[in-house]
Amino acid sequence: MLLKRKDKITKSYDVIVIGSGLAGMTAANKLAKDGRSVLLLEAHNKLGGFATWFRRNAKDGEKHIFDISLHGFPVGMVKTCRRHWSKEIADKIERVDKIRFINPQFDISTDFTKEDYIRILVEKFNLTEEEVTGFFKELREMNFYDDSTLKNADLFERYFPGRNDVVRFLLEPMAYANGSTLEDEAITFGIVFSNFMNKGAYIFRGGTDMLIGMMRDELLANGVDIKLHTFVDEITTESGVVSGVRVGEDHIQAKTVISNSSLHNTIFKMVGEDKLSPAFIEKARAVRINTSSCQVFMGLKEGESIPNVGELIFYSDSEKFDTELLLSPQAHSQTFSIYYPDMRPHLPQKYAIVSSMNARYEDWANLTKEEYEKRKDFLIEKAISTVDKLIPGGVRDKIEHVNASTPLTIEKYTHHHFGSSFGTKFEGLEVSKDLTKEIEGLYHSGSVGIIMSGWLGAANYGVIQAHDLNTYLDSKNNNQATKDAEVQHV
Repeated sequence: MLLKRKDKITKSYDVIVIGSGLAGMTAANKLAKDGRSVLLLEAHNKLGGFATWFRRNAKDGEKHIFDISLHGFPVGMVKTCRRHWSKEIADKIERVDKIRFINPQFDISTDFTKEDYIRILVEKFNLTEEEVTGFFKELREMNFYDDSTLKNADLFERYFPGRNDVVRFLLEPMAYANGSTLEDEAITFGIVFSNFMNKGAYIFRGGTDMLIGMMRDELLANGVDIKLHTFVDEITTESGVVSGVRVGEDHIQAKTVISNSSLHNTIFKMVGEDKLSPAFIEKARAVRINTSSCQVFMGLKEGESIPNVGELIFYSDSEKFDTELLLSPQAHSQTFSIYYPDMRPHLPQKYAIVSSMNARYEDWANLTKEEYEKRKDFLIEKAISTVDKLIPGGVRDKIEHVNASTPLTIEKYTHHHFGSSFGTKFEGLEVSKDLTKEIEGLYHSGSVGIIMSGWLGAANYGVIQAHDLNTYLDSKNNNQATKDAEVQHV
């Protein structure tokens, strides 16, 4: 049931899910299909979390639609959606045919498959096939329990010493996918990259609005209660066991809770330090927050068009790959997502272009209003002037709507700590999974540890946490049944 904003919730649930990012939604859907009573609470006015979109009116009255997050993901998303959502959703996931890299070191197009990457690294970068396949073999064999002291910089230097161009070709797309840097743990690159290198990069054909709409319908069909405009103030407990959530003055009871909010907000704002052990709090405080991002949204006028140049372009004017430059407010590096009318064939969709840049929250947090607007204007002009050069015939005169978002925008709409686009660094995953050892019946499924960021990582983490929650509820029910039987026997 889709509850109205003013509806008062009086019933209790097996599970309350806080936040409707892809992890929260997927966990809610799995649990509902498993027969649990589920309430999904979302602070925003629509589902999806960072997988979202917005509309803006054009001069002729029709609306532009812009997708927020870069929604390229591995082929594994097809299996996850088919198993935990529906065949109809899975069938709309299609492979991106061409991804282009343009920078002072190379200009290369690829279909982002392992076979094509091997070919390019051998033919364009003059590496031996043995070097490349050995590197990919090590990535494929990496897992979460490996030695985490090996950094990305160490891994690349081991296989490709002194080859900054090779590092750029391999790491740059992951930096945009999950915020990876040369200083991050190598497994955070290896596991994600080897997943992407399976059969290429994929998108959802129909746009994020259609995907989330189909997921909402699936949730409702499976009996999930959904309430938007609902900010959870507290996760309540009794004697170390979760008892529900508090929304304003109202307490909603539940046997279990999954928080799809950020790890920091879950621990320090909704649970509270007084309910957790000092050792756990110390580990939680040590978790590093990942970086944020900026985006520039450009909508073309009715009747205007651009040639097909592919759906993803990684562009940089930096002479060498440098993760500091990647995060610079000077926007040296941008990823352009090109949205053609066939992205949303069911709508009178115009062409749209979205420029994405990795960013640091601290570069935006303390600006004056004038400084903030000036920096946004710089980003907009940098995006327009760059894409004007990349697309034959140019686009500047074809654009009728332009808008920009910053880390402060992300913080405002998602409540992510420091406006993080990619959750936490590597160590966040362990803290996230250990939360249930501190508070019985409480689980966390937010973006953590880079490995669990991105659309596929988020959805799969929701499945993992839902599975553990099911095991917990089954155990509780079995224990209760045993006690009831003992009472009857007596």
